Amino acid sequence: MFNKILIANRGEIACRVAATCRRLGIATVAVYSDADAHAKHVAACDEAVHIGPSPAAHSYLLGERVLAAARATGAQAIHPGYGFLSENAAFAQACADAGVVFIGPPASAIAAMGSKAAAKAMMARAGVPLVPGYHGDDQDPALLRREADAIGYPVLLKASAGGGGKGMRIVERGDDFAAALASCQREARASFGDDRVLIEKYLTRPRHVEIQVFADTQGHAVYLFERDCSVQRRHQKVLEEAPAPGLGASRRRSMGEAAVAAARAVGYVGAGTVEFIMADDAFFFMEMNTRLQVEHPVTEMITGLDLVEWQLRVASGAALPLEQDALRIDGHALEARIYAENPARGFLPSIGRLAYLRAPRERASHVRVDSGVREGDEISPFYDPMIAKLIVHGADRAAALRAMRAALREFEVVGVSTNIAFLQRLVASVPFASADLDTGLIERHHEALFPPPRAPEPIAVAAAVAALLARDAQGPYDAHAQPSSSADSSTASTLSMACAAHASPASPWTALGGWALNAPYQRTFSLTPRGEGDDTYDAVTVVYRRDRGVASLDIDGETSAFAYRRGDGPYDFIVTCGASRMPVRAVIEADSVHVFANGDASRFDWHDPLAHAGDAEHDGGRLTAPMPGKVVAIHVEAGQAVEKGQALLVIEAMKMEHTIVAPADGIVDAMLFRVGDQVSDGAQLLHLKSAHAD
Repeated sequence: MFNKILIANRGEIACRVAATCRRLGIATVAVYSDADAHAKHVAACDEAVHIGPSPAAHSYLLGERVLAAARATGAQAIHPGYGFLSENAAFAQACADAGVVFIGPPASAIAAMGSKAAAKAMMARAGVPLVPGYHGDDQDPALLRREADAIGYPVLLKASAGGGGKGMRIVERGDDFAAALASCQREARASFGDDRVLIEKYLTRPRHVEIQVFADTQGHAVYLFERDCSVQRRHQKVLEEAPAPGLGASRRRSMGEAAVAAARAVGYVGAGTVEFIMADDAFFFMEMNTRLQVEHPVTEMITGLDLVEWQLRVASGAALPLEQDALRIDGHALEARIYAENPARGFLPSIGRLAYLRAPRERASHVRVDSGVREGDEISPFYDPMIAKLIVHGADRAAALRAMRAALREFEVVGVSTNIAFLQRLVASVPFASADLDTGLIERHHEALFPPPRAPEPIAVAAAVAALLARDAQGPYDAHAQPSSSADSSTASTLSMACAAHASPASPWTALGGWALNAPYQRTFSLTPRGEGDDTYDAVTVVYRRDRGVASLDIDGETSAFAYRRGDGPYDFIVTCGASRMPVRAVIEADSVHVFANGDASRFDWHDPLAHAGDAEHDGGRLTAPMPGKVVAIHVEAGQAVEKGQALLVIEAMKMEHTIVAPADGIVDAMLFRVGDQVSDGAQLLHLKSAHAD
């Protein structure tokens, strides 16, 4: 076994590898860019080496710098994690030439499977069924269009050297082919430095099922069962589970044996994943990922094995710890990827500081959280916006679903938009709960998964005001304040509170320092609820009154009730509203209050009339960047008339393209950026004026 390894990655996978090494007594070396100088993975390792500026192309993707760091620190081996250099055959070969062990397959296996087109040709020769398509080297656009026409629409364009959903486009009709091809090639060049594409028939309602394989240097190879990764957005996985629901023992064995045969065909060593697309009862080879997968924890949960430990042992020359007959499936596991992104805005990544982060409590082998960030860290535009992976295990799928729903209710994040509420709806949805899975599940059930906004619950409003009162409290707490007797719980229009007689000395309702001569104390709050898409809704007016120890809270003219503080944190309360009573937590960030109550997250912008008295009215003609990125295409010019929904320009961010469209009919008054320009979050991109303007 190795004494010291270098981890050529960042984020949660670097922390994950470091944890296994620490358990095995192996010293670790981290590498980091400027943006990651204070990152969690740096703190998780024994040593750290700076390798360059923030962009991955100038740091994590520079194999020579990574190798130099390994030599300088005396690391015997390099673990590449996933992404970055993990499937770079040239880097694997450079490690071998330098006498440093690459913890992964040999360069020849990476090269064989690194090109989707070459891999499919190899599988065809081996008799593995393939989806109809074009996998040739000739990339002439006219030829590609003819091939797509011959295959029949819809077709799927895929970057030949791609992965992770990048460089993929569904083309529904021939007229859209040229634009989709250009976009796919741009994204492929940016992500992989290779703009070659392949074309496949796009199967409707397919399942994405992958097989975890492992092989050693002594000729042994096994499959560690399958994972269902069908639930995806933008061709990237959202939820994964193992084993695949409804997959019988016979089909599991045939797919597993096919995956092992594929691994043997290329002389594979280490951990790999053979991905299949399933339609009806048939399965087709899709690709092989020559690395550890993001979703490997669900396999670990159902097998009880540490796959990183297996990687380390195999790379050091040891045989596989177990043979196929000794491997067993125990229960069911689910993994949810917690992203800093905005599902309501097309899953756009969200950039910012994690002002507050509370993850579910890990519970032995039942709840696991793999994360590469901490509270206070930045989600930057340079890397994948993953916050954490939430993994749960249950005796069966129903138990695992219950565990996932409970764990998601405990996840609380402030500072960036997240997909947590979306995941809650997804795991509770009828199709997912009943295992009616396919890669189009999210799009097909869009209405249910993206419901219209609803008014905030009175309990959340009360908690927001409680937090603001508690923050501003200056005087001693009064344990004897009573609620207003005007609260009438017998009428449906009145929101009555019942906390008065049981108020805690720590109640924010009784902690005000406000004072008025010969008059009751009164304070008015204006709170603007924000939806998941950062849309704002009608403001809520809340009036707090206190007179001779009697307190009341009116929400839009209706009498509501109070909260009293519990001991967990400064803004943790018990709020009672009518017959409902629940613990809530509030977090104040600048002029916003975030409330977490029974798994629901609410955000209120607090309008301070003194602080905002001079704010100018927002100019509706501005079109701003939804996130930092680079302008890669402009489809209009100044003076051009455009229609609502027309594509104006394309921004690339985190290796994904985002099209900015016209919000209404109008005329392009000014273009403020050119192709190739970098833009910051919120930057004005262009200006539209009404088509009827003088």
